[in-house]
Amino acid sequence: MTTTPLGPTLARLAPVGLAELVDRAALQTRVDRKYLVPVEALPQLLGRLMPYARVLDIDGERTFRYRSVYFDTPQLVSFHCAAYRRRRRFKVRTRTYLDSAQCWLEVKINGARGSITKHRLPYDPRNCGTVDPGRGFVDEALTLESIGPAAGSSLDPILVTEYHRATLLLPDTASRVTVDTALAWRHGDSMLWLPGLAVVETKSASAPTPVDRILWRAGVRPGRISKYATGLAALRPDLPDAPWRRTLRRHFRSTQSPAGPAPAVSHRPEQEASCV
Repeated sequence: MTTTPLGPTLARLAPVGLAELVDRAALQTRVDRKYLVPVEALPQLLGRLMPYARVLDIDGERTFRYRSVYFDTPQLVSFHCAAYRRRRRFKVRTRTYLDSAQCWLEVKINGARGSITKHRLPYDPRNCGTVDPGRGFVDEALTLESIGPAAGSSLDPILVTEYHRATLLLPDTASRVTVDTALAWRHGDSMLWLPGLAVVETKSASAPTPVDRILWRAGVRPGRISKYATGLAALRPDLPDAPWRRTLRRHFRSTQSPAGPAPAVSHRPEQEASCV
């Protein structure tokens, strides 16, 4: 497990176990809203959530390390569908929970009116860098969701993301909120870190959550950010970036970000870390 500066604030929230969280707010089909929030503002935000929220607690730990490997076709069909705002688009990834060495193969589909459907398959963490053992599952999910361009095409590992996550349950609205910090991306030999920013994401059936309303009243609006597409656009300036250009200029490419320290970028070779 891991500790973060949010530890004292998270400790003040009532706990919820994983089984209850999944039972009450699995939300495999949902509407997501994402916000970029300065890390220094998180304790105040979480403090205001005490009447509404419970925090995922596993064996006394409340923040957990994640690693995701995103896969795409040689033509980057998944990326370009996002860049050109195709109505139906997809992501294929493995997600490894580093503290428990559990891994899932996931296919996410963005549909009409912002809805998101996720298909998940338990996966051997030793295979987190390839979709080959689960290729039948991926193709079945893409075909079921009428996503044709990727079915049958090769899918290669393109981008690796890592972060620390705390997950909140809002029982009154059966919704979830995730708070991701220590954000890092790797594409080939290039690395990007955003130590001063957090991604706060609300996940609900449709209606805004109390977190959305608190952030709106504070003047924080949902932002255009995708861990895969925005991260890849930040590390590949040759790619189209229109949907995330404001986010990239303000948070990813500025020399003095108003949300915290400037992003750290490295183009030095990095040793591929194990997923387990």
